[in-house]
Amino acid sequence: MREIQDRGLLADYLRQYELETIFYEPFRPHLSLYCFDQGEFICSQGAPAEYLYVLVSGKIKIYTTSPEGKTLILNFMKPLEIIGDIEYLKETDTVNTVEAVTTVHMIGIHHRWLRKFGQDYAPMLQFLLDMITNKFYIKSNFLSLNLMYPVEVRLASYLLSISFDDADTSGEEQRTAINLVDAANLIGTSYRHVNRVIQKFCKDGLVERDKGCIRVIDRIGLSDLAGQNIYEVVTKGGANQ
Repeated sequence: MREIQDRGLLADYLRQYELETIFYEPFRPHLSLYCFDQGEFICSQGAPAEYLYVLVSGKIKIYTTSPEGKTLILNFMKPLEIIGDIEYLKETDTVNTVEAVTTVHMIGIHHRWLRKFGQDYAPMLQFLLDMITNKFYIKSNFLSLNLMYPVEVRLASYLLSISFDDADTSGEEQRTAINLVDAANLIGTSYRHVNRVIQKFCKDGLVERDKGCIRVIDRIGLSDLAGQNIYEVVTKGGANQ
């Protein structure tokens, strides 16, 4: 993580996402703009939570880990999304792990400034309520449906989510390093099952293996198989609305 020392870019993001009313003048000196590189953790499950982050550029992956060490993807998110809202309101440690899938820009503010300037500020409270309501909707929908989808759909959705972002409109092939054990854990199945499905995808001409990476060679075919990407739910707070 590194701080971006560019107040103009920060102001541009506030205007772009209509956050100027939410983060009104008393907040401004205490807002920071951060950059997280691909694969970098924004926060880790169980760690102390001190900041509220607002995702304004890039894509993040949110997943949870059981006491036995098993992981499960909850979803992938694009702007606009907030991280640390539940932790701020409940004054608890970080609930889920959040990782940058692409280069990510986040607006960050320490909880103490939220308490000082936002605790009784209606626009901020309404903003938090709206975003948390969206999260509960997504989580409820995911937990009730995810494991009912065939592994083929879950794996196709996962490959699309980690291989492509909004900046990729060329349709060109992409090589993505993928650990099949991690992929199996994250989508809730076994390594052997994932390996069999990858072999089928290769046979069908959707992907190919290339020196430890998976190359998506038929994005349209993979998208048709996935249907609606189950890991990227569109909400009113998202960039896809």
